[in-house]
Amino acid sequence: MELPEELANRPARKGGQQPTATLTLDAYLRLRGELDELKISGRAMIAERLKAAREHGDIRENAEYDAAKNEQGLMESRIRNLQRMLRDPEIVEGPAESEVVAAGMFVTLRPLEDDEPEDEAYLLAESAEERAPGVRTITTTSPLGKALLGANLEDRIAYEAPGGTFHYLVVAFEPRS
Repeated sequence: MELPEELANRPARKGGQQPTATLTLDAYLRLRGELDELKISGRAMIAERLKAAREHGDIRENAEYDAAKNEQGLMESRIRNLQRMLRDPEIVEGPAESEVVAAGMFVTLRPLEDDEPEDEAYLLAESAEERAPGVRTITTTSPLGKALLGANLEDRIAYEAPGGTFHYLVVAFEPRS
């Protein structure tokens, strides 16, 4: 795997130091692009909205100004979160092949409680920031993700959630290519 220069040339972690996130290279590059976009054009767009809202007069009772300030706070929070995650991430690759369900795999499940069940496709990932077209991401730390880890084809799995206990059949799984 060819790492970007900023990752390839970083110093080794000290003993006991944990990575700031566990990401695939694809997710790292996407998040780095999002961070650059937010810092440059996102901040400029919010500054323009704030300037336009201030020109309407008294900012104490100005809904446009309040909305722009709220959006600015959310964006700055996302920037800080991205900066933290990208500071020293562990870059991982999904398994090329596996006999059991593991992180980095596409998993197809069939709900067992439904009268007419429709298969559901997921990407099982270490981070909620991982994405794949056409499927939802579940993390290995979520109740469903924990139940899936190590499952075999045709296994019945169950997990507890606030809505009750849910049962699924593992219909298929394959490594993310």
